[in-house]
Amino acid sequence: MSKYGTVIVLSGPSGVGKSTLVSRVRAAMPGLEFSISCTTRNPRVGEQHGVHYYFLSREEFERRIGNDEFIEHAQVFANRYGTLKSEVLERIRRGRSVVLDIDVQGAMKIRDAAARDPELAAHTVWVFIGPPSVEALEKRLRGRATDSEEQIALRLGTAKHELSFWKKYDYLVINDDLDIAAAEMTGLFRSFELRTANQPEELFS
Repeated sequence: MSKYGTVIVLSGPSGVGKSTLVSRVRAAMPGLEFSISCTTRNPRVGEQHGVHYYFLSREEFERRIGNDEFIEHAQVFANRYGTLKSEVLERIRRGRSVVLDIDVQGAMKIRDAAARDPELAAHTVWVFIGPPSVEALEKRLRGRATDSEEQIALRLGTAKHELSFWKKYDYLVINDDLDIAAAEMTGLFRSFELRTANQPEELFS
């Protein structure tokens, strides 16, 4: 008798603190796994294949599309990105929960995929991480001191677009105070283990 894990689709605008929150939650929940995406872009300094991304040639990426190996894939500027079914479905069938840190475009594509796949639909939840306000997000982006004014304006424009999708998610965590947000997110993720959809059919047979 085994139960399913949960696919946790996590989105939020740049600068909202997703990576920090996921690190906090995974420290509290060591069994929580992280989905590694595929990309056709070149590795950046310090990035490793199979750790940060699966770096694929465009030909290999297209071959995997042809083999129906992706839950979702998208063209982002000059490169392609995608989430492999093997990174997600095989894990949840073994009872492992897996986090997908993915942009709104990818999250909506997973929604479309779930509408066609009862297994994915039954075991996926959508969580949005939001800032306390757009002004607070702008302050955080400027506080990085790594982007030009043009880049900040571009990131803010993208963030406002992404924030308009928050109601399409099942849960909303506001990252105002990091400790509070991390505690809320940890509690939320732990609650997914209690979902009736994840329990074995023969539980009380």
